[in-house]
Amino acid sequence: MSVIDLGFLIQKPPYKSETSTLGLTHAISYQVVDMLLEEGQGVVPKVCFVGEGVLNCLKGHKAMEHYGVTSIETHIKNALLVDLDLYVCKEDLERFGISEDRLIDADDMGAEKKLQIVPFSEIQNILNNSKHILVF
Repeated sequence: MSVIDLGFLIQKPPYKSETSTLGLTHAISYQVVDMLLEEGQGVVPKVCFVGEGVLNCLKGHKAMEHYGVTSIETHIKNALLVDLDLYVCKEDLERFGISEDRLIDADDMGAEKKLQIVPFSEIQNILNNSKHILVF
């Protein structure tokens, strides 16, 4: 089987821009790419949140309440629901003083996947092993 790993690097905060939301939307959309591939081919998106990008993973975004738009929190929950691999940089969480209990989960939607808190070295390995890297 021919599998292509795609690395999505989200480093922008969720404020004043749709950059991180677009990155996550692109990653989720790769679920439908399989329909266009030959038998035995596949695409595996892996989303990595680093730097200020880890702020996207905090619970309690109120975009719908304040702006009438879907929040990055909803996108992250949907990504977990469709079993996307989402990695969050451990060192950046520590730098911002963010504990694991403050991070988004999709338990309320029945998702089995969780955000994976990993050291930056693992994120580097993921990106090094990706055929293409998309930066948001």
